[in-house]
Amino acid sequence: MSDAAIELEGIRVHVSGKVILEIPALAVPNQSRLAVLGPNGAGKSRLLQVMALLRQADSGEVMVEGERADRNNARRLRSRMAVVFQAPLLFDTSVLANAASGLGFRGVNKRDALERAHEWLKQFGVDHLANRSPHHLSGGEARRVSLARALAIEPAILLLDEPFAGLDSETRETLLPELSARFQTSTITTVLVTHDIREAEAICTSKMYMRSGKIAALHNIPGGVGERSIHSAK
Repeated sequence: MSDAAIELEGIRVHVSGKVILEIPALAVPNQSRLAVLGPNGAGKSRLLQVMALLRQADSGEVMVEGERADRNNARRLRSRMAVVFQAPLLFDTSVLANAASGLGFRGVNKRDALERAHEWLKQFGVDHLANRSPHHLSGGEARRVSLARALAIEPAILLLDEPFAGLDSETRETLLPELSARFQTSTITTVLVTHDIREAEAICTSKMYMRSGKIAALHNIPGGVGERSIHSAK
């Protein structure tokens, strides 16, 4: 079985006849944490969508834990992942029901789902908001609920698209070390899209720079806990 959680081979994505993403080869090892950096329009979010099997590449292959993704198994493979977008995308129900929703989609019975969701809300310090509507949450609170929902399903792979974007500096300063501490002891393979090198180095074991839809540079982060080498071909 492959040691990579996600592998990309020969990936090309076109928009209006223009290649906007071109990744000849990329392997993200199991239990590693990769930061994807680069300017706006570099292809970072599009790369995350392809990894999450939310956007099909025009050519190339995506392998998830050694299994080639296709139309027949994409939904099953996505069940091994959790994705957190820039906007929390919470449902119009209670905070607790939001946090439990991913478990419900995976067939976990309601009682167990609510118990597990409440525990993750507690870990992110928002369990006191369990009965509140998401419309009455601050940006930082909504982000914590979104992260609790993602981690409650105990994914093998976690994909984060600018999880701190749009937050005020005080909230960022509180949330970043909280998330960093959790990842230091986590075995979840994580891909973090960010503009912030500080976020990358606090959370990840490797960093990859993108430019014009291509990999420009790739480095391990010295001292990264559980550091595992990541491989690519430009």
